[in-house]
Amino acid sequence: HKRLVAYFTERETINIETLRDHLHDQLPDYMVPAAYVRLDSLPLTNNGKVDRKALPAPDQDALLSRGYEAPQGEIETLLAQIWADVLKVEQVGRHDNFFELGGHSLLAVSLIERMRQVELSADVRVLFSQPTLAALAAAVDNGRMTAAPANRIGLGCERITPDMLPLANLDQAGIDRVVAGVPGGVANVQDIYALAPLQEGLLYHHVTASHGDPYQQHALFAFDSRERLDAFAQALQAVIARHDILRTALVWDGLETPVQVVWREAPLGLTSLNVDEDGDVAAQVREQLDPSRFPLDLRRAPMMHLGVAHDPRQQRWIGMLVFHHLVNDAASLGVLTAEIEAHMLDQQHRLPASVPYRNYVAQTRQGKDRAAHEAFFRDMLGDFDQPTLAFGLLDTMDAASSEQVLGNVPAALGLRIRAQARLAGVSAASLYHLAWAQILGAVSGQDDVVFGTVLLGRLQAGEGADRALGMFINTLPLRVKMAGLQVKAALKHTHAGLSALLAHEHAPLSLAQRCSAVAAPTPLFNSLLNYRHITAADEHSQQAWEGIVGLESDSIVSYPLVLEVDDLGSEFRLTARAPRAIGAQRLLDYLLISLDNLANALEMAPRTALPQLSVLPAAERETLLGFNATDADYPRDTTVVQMIEAQAARAPAAIAVVLG
Repeated sequence: HKRLVAYFTERETINIETLRDHLHDQLPDYMVPAAYVRLDSLPLTNNGKVDRKALPAPDQDALLSRGYEAPQGEIETLLAQIWADVLKVEQVGRHDNFFELGGHSLLAVSLIERMRQVELSADVRVLFSQPTLAALAAAVDNGRMTAAPANRIGLGCERITPDMLPLANLDQAGIDRVVAGVPGGVANVQDIYALAPLQEGLLYHHVTASHGDPYQQHALFAFDSRERLDAFAQALQAVIARHDILRTALVWDGLETPVQVVWREAPLGLTSLNVDEDGDVAAQVREQLDPSRFPLDLRRAPMMHLGVAHDPRQQRWIGMLVFHHLVNDAASLGVLTAEIEAHMLDQQHRLPASVPYRNYVAQTRQGKDRAAHEAFFRDMLGDFDQPTLAFGLLDTMDAASSEQVLGNVPAALGLRIRAQARLAGVSAASLYHLAWAQILGAVSGQDDVVFGTVLLGRLQAGEGADRALGMFINTLPLRVKMAGLQVKAALKHTHAGLSALLAHEHAPLSLAQRCSAVAAPTPLFNSLLNYRHITAADEHSQQAWEGIVGLESDSIVSYPLVLEVDDLGSEFRLTARAPRAIGAQRLLDYLLISLDNLANALEMAPRTALPQLSVLPAAERETLLGFNATDADYPRDTTVVQMIEAQAARAPAAIAVVLG
């Protein structure tokens, strides 16, 4: 990344931290140098100007904007070593900031895991609310997290009894009902335990869906030979054999509370499809395995199925892998892909031991947490009685009535976003959440909004969470109050809200909604922001995937408005989904305007009142104002709804034009 470097000479010793603070008071943030290089004299050209080419590159000392102070004590020293390794920096001081050094939520998972390996644990809220090395060290509690109870169902078990199931509440009749549904009976039962929070919600949608399943997904592939297809299927079967979550089925009929049961053996279903080989084979495969025509049976493991067909015209085989979101999330997909690669390259012996999903379930079931979750969400939402229903949408949308648009944040804007996040000591994710809150405020006419945010779910998921397969993510509400806040304060406020939410990443969404003042069945919100850190695709093994081409994969449509931000480290990739009547591109346009205005304000005038920043592109603003109205007719903090209302008051026909 580009950075501003200051070169200076001195008549007397100058403290760089003092110099930086002085410049920070005199200059806008974007003009404050990130590095300071002390010189005996400035190099000059023959005509007396500064010779820029002769200026030395800043070294590590010059880049330390906070002033280096060595870690103190055993814990700080150990943590500094871990930080340096996780963040890929040479040196970490006790006052260094995790986010200013390039940290983010996915790296935080790696950090927490590394801490666990040396028997250090800490409240993850400290890492996000006070992200300095010294603060985290002070919050460290020596000792391990609560260990998951051992699996008491051994090989050769002839009957499973309630005392053998520490992670499920089943009586003997319920256990017998579960076992009766497993092929091979008790000999094929490895474990039985409860569902994780988000799994409960996905099962509810599966059971209540009028047609299809909104969380059944697919990936369509083309293989250059049948041998290549078979090698892929065999590699996937080997991964299924390694991971309990991929050999898991759900049981809910006749039970008070649903459970998941892990089979010891779960062969991957593979179906040869009958197609018209003279037609579009890929389209026929997609149609035959459409969720409305081919719903997965969640009572059987694995929750995956592979349908294949020969495509002689294209000299290839088409394979469509159907799978359910209940056993997979974005982070798991990276692990799954890497393990398939290892098996296809005959390198499976290098894989680490698999991490049982039961470890995560054990963490989510800690009884002491539920009361804390309820107290937290009552404090956050207890007085929130006006749901945030952007554009007035109430119904959950399906793929047929919505559209998806992909985009990218311009490189220059992306660099500015990262720079301002680092200067504020927050993550870039916080800035995106604030921008999304602005958009929702504009389209709902509210200055106090709530929306869903997707949490990684792995910070407190137990040992090995960074490499475990399964459904860990969770959707929870985030409330952002914007009235009376200046831009920089609003960013800090949003970051604080996200940080506090992390400690409750395992709470059920239903509990959070019950803690609000919004009466059921009205939803608390209708939009979702999913900010995630994605490993670049080019890190996958090209050799393993030779002869295999990914043709398409679908996305889940769970809320009327969805924004996904993929942080690739070097760029931001965007995906927006919305009803066609509203337009997904419209959301991306709003976002880019909001991000640009937030970055401008943070650089030039961080005390600007947040409502003064617009989210409207110029063309839409002109359309909304219309009738030869000028900007002077409306204050800069006018929301979309307010402009529509004002225009309707001028000319009643205008409201029909705008809404039509």
